[in-house]
Amino acid sequence: MELGKIIAINLKELRNERNLTLGQLSKISEISKAMLSDIEKGNSNPTINTIWKIANGLNVPYTRLLEQIEKETTLIRKAEPAMQIGETAHYRVYCYYRNTPVRNFELFYVELDANSSNSSIGHSEKAQEYIFITQGELILRTDAGDYILNEGDSLTFDSSIGHTYINEKNVLLTFLVINFYSN
Repeated sequence: MELGKIIAINLKELRNERNLTLGQLSKISEISKAMLSDIEKGNSNPTINTIWKIANGLNVPYTRLLEQIEKETTLIRKAEPAMQIGETAHYRVYCYYRNTPVRNFELFYVELDANSSNSSIGHSEKAQEYIFITQGELILRTDAGDYILNEGDSLTFDSSIGHTYINEKNVLLTFLVINFYSN
């Protein structure tokens, strides 16, 4: 199923579970009512930050909006995860594993083009992000400071704060991200 349609189904279900109008959801997520309506109708493929704002407003993990029925054993081939883009096409994210009732983390493969960056709004409270660099050099700028990570390096930080991924090199940067949600 197309990612926009999956998000539409999950958004409508979550909004209805909470007895929220589009106007109420607009206020708590800081997303316009018109955009939420388009997303809920499946007429939009929202950006990563838009999904984060909605998830934070609903107080659910990011991937709750991306959920599909998952089997106990799951094999995911490289070509299967849907590509999501940041505010520009220079930042691409592929979700391999989503948060479920029995899994309190998400696993993403991320690509950041040469000489580009992507800012991410803070994730939900008590969220931790684990990063592992597979290729290139990442400058991670957070409200708490800057970190330089090279291939094979890893870092964990409080991802409820704003952060920016920066690639100042002339090569593609690739890395894995695990978002962990403590109870």
